[in-house]
Amino acid sequence: MSERIVTVASSIGLHARPASLFAQAAAKMGVPVTLTSPDGKSVNAASILGVLSLGIGHGAIVTISADGAEEALDALAALLATDLDAQ
Repeated sequence: MSERIVTVASSIGLHARPASLFAQAAAKMGVPVTLTSPDGKSVNAASILGVLSLGIGHGAIVTISADGAEEALDALAALLATDLDAQ
């Protein structure tokens, strides 16, 4: 399983809008993607409710993982490393 470790850049963390954008992008990847919080809880990254349930704040270090999806993980990592609140 491939993974990326990313620092969440959104100024308020993964609240409604950034979580929604991330979950939608994960759903489009065509492979199951998992998002793991700093405390080790993992959820389906394509689930907006799952992502919100993690309560991930600004500056949190999270892990995204998927089987054999290097480009998908790179794209999702870049998304989390962007301040989605500023767009």
